[in-house]
Amino acid sequence: MAEKRRGRNKGGVLIIIGGHEDHDGDRVILKELASHVDDGRLVLATVASREPDGYREKYQAAFSDLGVKEIIELYVDEREQAVDAEKVKLLDGVNAVFFSGGDQLRITSQIADTPISERVHEIFASGGVIAGTSAGASVMSETMLVRGPNAASFRMGDLGMAPGLGLLPNVIIDQHFAERGRIGRLIGAVSQNPRVLGIGIDEDTAIVVEGQKFRVIGSGAVYLVDASGVSHSNIAEAAAEQALSIYDLKLHVLSSGDGFDLEARRPVHLSEPEQHHSHT
Repeated sequence: MAEKRRGRNKGGVLIIIGGHEDHDGDRVILKELASHVDDGRLVLATVASREPDGYREKYQAAFSDLGVKEIIELYVDEREQAVDAEKVKLLDGVNAVFFSGGDQLRITSQIADTPISERVHEIFASGGVIAGTSAGASVMSETMLVRGPNAASFRMGDLGMAPGLGLLPNVIIDQHFAERGRIGRLIGAVSQNPRVLGIGIDEDTAIVVEGQKFRVIGSGAVYLVDASGVSHSNIAEAAAEQALSIYDLKLHVLSSGDGFDLEARRPVHLSEPEQHHSHT
């Protein structure tokens, strides 16, 4: 099964979740993740949290009847632990890693450019699945949002960005999207760098990325903010407290069953088998 997947995907699968995924109803997103776990072993990376107690038990219960037999918790309290052979060994022989929520800067500051992040990239490159929810979603891109106002028009001095883990190039991801009114800050982020595509993901919603395409699953929406065709913005001239002005910005809103081509930057119609993807 893993061999077949490698050939088809040219790399692995990313499951990028907007936070608060359903744990006790239909569990659409967790079922999707479980379907990609080859041997029933999932590494739960709780690095984003300062107090990860209870995370493993919570996910163990949610995955209990979905074919995930063992959840291995990987926690790094200090960066020096990310080179610890025992910690790195937790990633041996598994094809699935799931980054839980918290503070995305904790993930990158603790494990970026360490043997742990190298192993995560190796697992992905060899056809494995890397998933992340909330903070774990934000770190998937090369550049990640770490600070910005909710439910407000974007002002020049408001945004904080930092390097992410770089699993998905040329995008910037924001989560808890509609729930926290984050459209202003995502527009601000792509206005600073129109080369990157803004992806805003609602709670209990995920994108499943395989190759250059993704499909949407879950109960909310995914917002794609494309600034590549912008004809004017005041981002470079404006003072820190001034509101952003930007013309000819493109916005797509997708929901469950919709697909998107990241290379063409266009929504795509998915056939039935693609919509109900399964690796059973």
